[in-house]
Amino acid sequence: MGMKGKVALGAVVGVVVIGVVSANAGNNGDGGTDKGSSASAEREAGGKKGAKDTGKAEVAEKKAAFAGDGDFQVGSDIKPGTYRTTGNSDGMCYWERAKDASGEMDSLLANDNVTGTSYVTVKATDKLFKSSDCNDWEAVGEKAQGSPAARISGDGGMFAVGADIAPGTYKSTGNTDDSCYWERTKDAGHGVESILANDNVNGTAVVRISASDAYFKTNGCKDWNKTG
Repeated sequence: MGMKGKVALGAVVGVVVIGVVSANAGNNGDGGTDKGSSASAEREAGGKKGAKDTGKAEVAEKKAAFAGDGDFQVGSDIKPGTYRTTGNSDGMCYWERAKDASGEMDSLLANDNVTGTSYVTVKATDKLFKSSDCNDWEAVGEKAQGSPAARISGDGGMFAVGADIAPGTYKSTGNTDDSCYWERTKDAGHGVESILANDNVNGTAVVRISASDAYFKTNGCKDWNKTG
């Protein structure tokens, strides 16, 4: 279980539309363009490990959370709650929630490989949270605050609706080889039951993000622009 590249929810390589199983682990296609102009960019200036230019408030918040490498026992090492990691640029960030420390596949509750940003809700019933090659995790409130953007990086990872991204209709064009994957979710649990809708896209994608959605995930896509 220590290997990176494990895929989410029962081992499905790549991504599949709901109705089978959905997992975006390993989908790190080079589809995004001009990430510096998008929402999470984004926050990435201060997200790298060892970055010197983060604001005092962000540094203080990160100190209250935990590092991006290690195994953490829930309840003693870290508290249950929702956490965020940003600025992961090489697709090597891997995390998992586990129901025990056996290291066996059936102990896995959820996992992901991350490019850009990821939000994860660690539950009180979880026993272990594992993180490898990720930037530090910061605690975020149930209602994250921010300035929602109308344009986001197509390979930016996970965006909180209402904080990172504004609700509305978004379009991504020029996607090739079905490498573009998007997902609307109702929470940050990363289980199949969390998914409201998802798709693999070739060509143009149009998605309506509702104000009631919690998060929008995107990997390997061209940038998304709000059209309505």
